[in-house]
Amino acid sequence: MTRKTIGQQMGRSSWAEPWKIKMVEPLHMISRNERAVALEKAGFNTFLLRSEDVYIDLLTDSGTNAMSDRQWAGLMMGDEAYAGSRNFYHLEETIQEYYGYRYIVPTHQGRGAENILSHIAIKPGQYVCGNMYFTTTRLHQEINGGIFVDVIIDEAHDSQSLHPFKGNVDLSKVQKLIDEHGAQSIAYICLAATVNMAGGQPVSMQNARELHALCKRYGIKIFMDATRAVENAYFIQEREEGYAGKTLAQILKEFCSYTDGATMSAKKDSLANIGGWLAINEQGLYEEACNLVVVYEGLQTYGGMAGRDMEVLAIGIRESVQDSYMHSRIGQVRYLGELLTDWGIPITLPIGGHAVFLDATRFYPHISQEEFPAQTLAADLYLESGVRSMERGIVSAGRNKETGENYHPRLELTRLTIPRRVYTQAHMDIVAESVKKLFDTRNERKGLKMIYEPKYLRFFQARFERL
Repeated sequence: MTRKTIGQQMGRSSWAEPWKIKMVEPLHMISRNERAVALEKAGFNTFLLRSEDVYIDLLTDSGTNAMSDRQWAGLMMGDEAYAGSRNFYHLEETIQEYYGYRYIVPTHQGRGAENILSHIAIKPGQYVCGNMYFTTTRLHQEINGGIFVDVIIDEAHDSQSLHPFKGNVDLSKVQKLIDEHGAQSIAYICLAATVNMAGGQPVSMQNARELHALCKRYGIKIFMDATRAVENAYFIQEREEGYAGKTLAQILKEFCSYTDGATMSAKKDSLANIGGWLAINEQGLYEEACNLVVVYEGLQTYGGMAGRDMEVLAIGIRESVQDSYMHSRIGQVRYLGELLTDWGIPITLPIGGHAVFLDATRFYPHISQEEFPAQTLAADLYLESGVRSMERGIVSAGRNKETGENYHPRLELTRLTIPRRVYTQAHMDIVAESVKKLFDTRNERKGLKMIYEPKYLRFFQARFERL
């Protein structure tokens, strides 16, 4: 089968990443028998595999990015003062410039920001509306007494829908909740850009604008999960009328202007290996957050990060909004997704920003959801190829804390997550061919049963055995 390169599809003779490689890290492939032993020891959970036993690691794009020479240089400029590090002020100025928020509280990673926001913004019994849940976000909201309500458009739960902005909030669902329970019953709207659990699907600018108008009318705050907001800006630039001529930086800042603050895991879009922040426009909430960051993270001018990490993060933000970089980033994800669709392998469509999501329900139609098809697919892919992926289905969804029954999400996905600036197109070819070989033998595969389940976020540490 012949395939056009992305460059040919764009009308050019060739296409290449806007960077060159300066340092390499050797990869090592262990034998299938060794992988079988490693997988058994890990309880068929790819999170519990040792990195040294993995060939191509597509577990996550969180903290797995390759830093630029400028970031490495910035690392050596760390001001490791306990209080008032100059790197914090550089980071603060950079976030204010590109994201437009007024007050910045640094945290060790996004989870720390979610924890603090949930503490200061949720009263027990209040609803938190979100365009589909994310695992750690929902957990922090629920631990602090919030009740999560999914208000994403229905198309997001259909892996084959071609809606260009499947991350959009259904405003009628928000309005219905307001009408039934009152605006005071809603702590805030949690707006994810892009939506991870839906397959990396974006939110349109129009939707963000209309949501802002609705919430302003009722005095409801909007806090964005800005983890992949630059990727979201790319899709707006590409798909939404009136934005093709604007830069990613311009689009990002406008999008943020329709929210009251944000949580950020800087280990994704910002091209860093660690770090995060909470942004807030309201002074009173900011002061509360500053108080709590001292309790949970560190002083408000470092928040769990070293000075060098804050410098790396500030530089990474500037690099992340370069149009040429983001075109290559999304292009690599699309390249992998298009290889798979060419071969008839079921994935979530349209292809998202940070990953290709295999539709495990259609990949393994003979395995019931209670036998964990997405977890099975991740385990089988590692066993057969050394490629590590992760589950995004019934295991990630968890249990209803009142009934004890598993949540049954409509989307049962296995995520092939592409680290930024790490792998080449040849690696994507190998990944695609590995998935194809597994797809050709799919009817031989058997599901799993869970034999150990931790209390929280079970997908990280649960263990399974083969049925």
